[in-house]
Amino acid sequence: MSKLHSTALFFLIFFSHAVFSQKKTLQAKSITENITIDGKINEKIWETASVASDFIMFEPDNGKPISHDKKTEVKVLYDNNAIYISALLYDNEPEKIQKEITNRDVFGVSDHFSVYINGFNDGQQDFRFFVSASGVQMDCLATEDSEDFTWDAIWDSEVTLTEFGWVVEMKIPYAALRFSKADKQTWGLNFMREIKRDVQKYTWNRIDTKIGAVIPQAGILEGIESIETPTRLFLIPYSSAYYQQSDIGSDTTLKAGLDIKYGINDSFTLDAILVPDFGQTKFDNAILNLEPFEQQLEENRPFFTEGTDLFSKGNLFYSRRIGGAPSTEPATAENEEITNYPSTVDLLNAVKISGRTEKGLGIGFLNAVTEKTKATILNNDTGEVRKEVIEPLANYNMLVLDQRFNQNSSVTFVNANTTRNGSFRDANVSGLLFDLNTKKNTYNLYGDFKYSTINTIEDYDGYKAELNFRKTSGKYRYLFSGKYVSKNYDVNDLGINFYTNYHNAYANGSYRIVNPTKIFNTFKLNQYINFEIENTSKKLQTGAFGTEIKATTLRNDYLEFVVEFSPFKTFDFYEPREYERYVFIPEKVFTAINFTSNENNAFSIIIQPSFTKYNEDGRGNYGLYLGPKYRFNDRLSIAFAMDYINQTNYRGWVDSNETGIIFAERNREILQNDLTGKYSLNNKMTINLTARYYWSYSKNHEFFTLQNSGYLTPNSTYAENKDRNFNSWNFDLSYSWWFAPGSEISILYRNYGLERTDMVQKDLSKNLKSIFNSDLTNVLSISIRYFIDYNAVKNKF
Repeated sequence: MSKLHSTALFFLIFFSHAVFSQKKTLQAKSITENITIDGKINEKIWETASVASDFIMFEPDNGKPISHDKKTEVKVLYDNNAIYISALLYDNEPEKIQKEITNRDVFGVSDHFSVYINGFNDGQQDFRFFVSASGVQMDCLATEDSEDFTWDAIWDSEVTLTEFGWVVEMKIPYAALRFSKADKQTWGLNFMREIKRDVQKYTWNRIDTKIGAVIPQAGILEGIESIETPTRLFLIPYSSAYYQQSDIGSDTTLKAGLDIKYGINDSFTLDAILVPDFGQTKFDNAILNLEPFEQQLEENRPFFTEGTDLFSKGNLFYSRRIGGAPSTEPATAENEEITNYPSTVDLLNAVKISGRTEKGLGIGFLNAVTEKTKATILNNDTGEVRKEVIEPLANYNMLVLDQRFNQNSSVTFVNANTTRNGSFRDANVSGLLFDLNTKKNTYNLYGDFKYSTINTIEDYDGYKAELNFRKTSGKYRYLFSGKYVSKNYDVNDLGINFYTNYHNAYANGSYRIVNPTKIFNTFKLNQYINFEIENTSKKLQTGAFGTEIKATTLRNDYLEFVVEFSPFKTFDFYEPREYERYVFIPEKVFTAINFTSNENNAFSIIIQPSFTKYNEDGRGNYGLYLGPKYRFNDRLSIAFAMDYINQTNYRGWVDSNETGIIFAERNREILQNDLTGKYSLNNKMTINLTARYYWSYSKNHEFFTLQNSGYLTPNSTYAENKDRNFNSWNFDLSYSWWFAPGSEISILYRNYGLERTDMVQKDLSKNLKSIFNSDLTNVLSISIRYFIDYNAVKNKF
């Protein structure tokens, strides 16, 4: 190669790196005419707008420019109500564009275009809006740690498939965004295009995957000036009708309520819910829970899932506490029994305020009030019935102050408070968090200090402290972590935490590729070591070494392998169900494999075998998860999932009596089958099927008494039947129609039942017959929600 060629190549590489490294800038153009969102982009004003182009591959081949036959051109307009985005997405094989029609917020097998907007340009949170090639919308609030797709905004979009590719047109009202009061706006901005058949993603401003932080690598949107945003006031009235029938009888219920969303200013929003109705939320997955801890449930109520990113900071907010189970049980005499104990407490109302100031201070406030709840108690001798309060009128508060700075760092204060009327238990927890990153996002220091105060019969305080340091850039990365949790640390009135009174040391090191090789598109190797020591006894409760390998093949099949060794004798301080008691856990090894075939194929499958072997005769677990899915066409798909676990000679708590703490050696099987189906009539109207059958049994064959040393000795006198057989069935068939932005009609048929017994039945067919012959409950409900924009109503009058 000549010197001239070498010099030219050097400057070409240097110039390319400089272009890829700098932030691109796009100018938004102000308009006064109306833009029709129809996916055609035929208004003349579009021809005068600046163009965002020259997209660069994000993954898998990071840094590779997009080919000319896939070129992408994006423009931005704005007025006092919204920003408008048009995108021309060229494709030399338009017939191969993937376009599965899914439910809202479900990506499916489809090409996508998205815009990432950071109204404060602080490098820490995006408002992301996605549109699939079939016209389905998805949106989320994104931080470096998570994407919250439970957040839903009201915005417009249309898609048109053309002979050269496809076209997207979007209108995003300012009500769906948060930004400063500045006269001249400067926003963080990026566009992303996903070509599904090639499993490739491209962004307008390059995102270097050698750097752990994504959001600070956005480009810049300028040009939005002197906007006068309209009043952000939205009313969402709803009405529901329920018909419920079982062997006990039938019942009809009518409900009505109102959600209110009010923009206090361009940065802060108030959400309120009056007379809540959660009758059509997804069912909870009932299980046979033999663990010493409560079952942690998913939150399915929209008010507590939408826009709650601030409240998740510090992990002090478990929203299922609000309207969950009562906090106490009634005192009863020997001749009394509880005839009615409500499983949940009714929510009266809730309100939340959240937003961020121009200087980066995020403020979140949430308040909820639950109703006084009573249990019914029968005197078996006199027949007298009385009621006793098991949960008083209760008030729940969350306050979050989150100060961002330097485009990538933050300091946060969190307070969670629960106040119950009268002499019932109150609680207060405060936390100070910090997340500090170097200017180039190469290293990170984060941690927290939290303090809890409980006011009950005997008041007590506790605390938790944690410090983490990690390298967040390059092929080789590492993490060092330390934690201390005091004995009386308790956040369980408004949060959820199972483990206390221990200190922990953790470290890991990882290697990853950032560009494809001849074998893998992606590859990551992670090795870790984890130790936890109980504070009082100084005994080891966790001691493990692990290796994780995650990779994607060139055919876009996903592979994962995990092996964890626990070569030390450890002790469980929770299974005995008594304070300062513990039980010995033998050494063990765990391994798991995950194979997920390319989900772009019509047929795909997930296969996940796992195995645990203990250093104890005959004791071990094995499991198998199978998840086949078939996509018949872009409208119809069906998926099945089977999750099977077998535990042999497992030892666990069964009883505590005057003789001591009783353990049992038992065999257990768990089988869960899930069937889901979807038929999309169009991108706003779908029919969905969800069915779940869960069966589990626990068969005890030998009993033991727990000694003070933590070891078990045989108990030949204990004879109570503590076997368990558990059946649960849920079936939901629903129709959903988004007939207008933010407005929905939904019809749901629900069928469910639950059966518990101490007679173990190992024949699956007999268990199925038993649950379907039991008292199944049938519910038919119709719900209508209508979104009212105050400005639209005002303009009509």
